[in-house]
Amino acid sequence: MNDESVKERLVECATEWLATRPRETLTIRAVATAAGTSTAAVYSLFGNKDGLIAAVRDEAVAGLFAAVTAVPATEDVLDDIYALAGAYRNWGREHPQLYTVLFGGVQSFEPSGTVGTGDPVRPLVQAVDRGVVESVLDGRARAIALSLWVALHGLVTLELAGALDTPTAQAAFRTTINATLRGWVTPEPARRLRRAELGGGIRSQT
Repeated sequence: MNDESVKERLVECATEWLATRPRETLTIRAVATAAGTSTAAVYSLFGNKDGLIAAVRDEAVAGLFAAVTAVPATEDVLDDIYALAGAYRNWGREHPQLYTVLFGGVQSFEPSGTVGTGDPVRPLVQAVDRGVVESVLDGRARAIALSLWVALHGLVTLELAGALDTPTAQAAFRTTINATLRGWVTPEPARRLRRAELGGGIRSQT
């Protein structure tokens, strides 16, 4: 087993541990045992426990960043914001443990554009910035982005906890994102959002 495969296995085991147990219970010995390797491998590959935890978080940040940056920009910024929100939700559903680690208290996080070069919510902030510049959104970009993130995080967290079945979560996603955006848009986009909500959302595919 080469160093890269050992590293991947250690990150995987640490991710599972951090997603299901308090951070303070994680030990290098426990993770090494779960990964079928030695404590020396952890020290060699990550330096210490904090380095291992940072590697888990880095993987989560990189994964979510890749998912949202894969969303292509269009001429309609509201469509783009909706699509970015959908990509965020889909990544959380597909990677529940990494999502829990990223937003579950391993390290504080806010959409400020300061979390490394791969800030996972930066594309959403940039789309909101564009909406403000184009006079589609009315307000401070950071406040708008934060309100969207809060709505998204609540939805994804409830869905991952099993509180919402898929059809209910899908419907809640459409109405919640539309309603959040409608609170910030200028009059004409607001009317379009209302029509879209009645018709099933700006984009029906997420």
